[in-house]
Amino acid sequence: MKKTASLLLITLALFVSTATLIASFPATAQTRKLRIGVEGAYPPFSELGTDGKIKGFDIDIANALCEQIKAQCTLVQQEFDGMIPSLQAKKLDAIIASMSITDERKQVIEFSDKYYHTPARFVGKKNAALAATTAGMKGKRIGVQRTTIHDRFVTDTFKESEIVRYAKQDDVFLDLTSGRLDAVLVDQVAASQGFFLLPAGKDFSFFGPVYMEPKYFGYGAGIGLRKTDTALRDEFNAAIKAIRANGVYKKINDKYFQFDVYGGK
Repeated sequence: MKKTASLLLITLALFVSTATLIASFPATAQTRKLRIGVEGAYPPFSELGTDGKIKGFDIDIANALCEQIKAQCTLVQQEFDGMIPSLQAKKLDAIIASMSITDERKQVIEFSDKYYHTPARFVGKKNAALAATTAGMKGKRIGVQRTTIHDRFVTDTFKESEIVRYAKQDDVFLDLTSGRLDAVLVDQVAASQGFFLLPAGKDFSFFGPVYMEPKYFGYGAGIGLRKTDTALRDEFNAAIKAIRANGVYKKINDKYFQFDVYGGK
């Protein structure tokens, strides 16, 4: 009986000692999981490759930022006009989809600092003699991706034109090349580094001025977040600065562009 009791005491002591040892080591933190809204129809910023996988500048930046903040990110493909509703419904945790930081959008969502900034331009058929004025575009069909900065600008500015809205920028260019549109307003880089490089874009060019008015075109493309996620915003801001400083941003930039798409300070 005494031997049994002694054995039980020894076993209990070992158990307590082992439990204490385990408790002295902190539990390994689980990797955070974030759902990032991306578009996949806005080359060269995001598009589907021939292998069906999404690629582009936004995609590489998203992956680099997620690695920097040590988060496991799932890229969720989403049409652009559904991004903010999905974010607010908590189907997404962040948006990295060339979304411009505008005062209007800042009323409903939070933004990180910019991660690039490019202007808008009109695109039309070469030698079409189009003028980017209210009179010059009177009666013309202007194509834009809906709910974008370009949509808002042409709606307010070219009231005597017919504004045709599309879910995807690819569809805007498709109708331009087929002759169903006279012109489109689009990000300058999306045209010069995307559309113009395609066989379908060879007969088209820019016309009119460069547009960067903050009232319409904002302050660059940022990461969209819920208003309550200020801590995540600060993490992304620090991560943008970090990849700008450590060369990761430049490596991604140079993969797609021959200039610094960040757009100055």
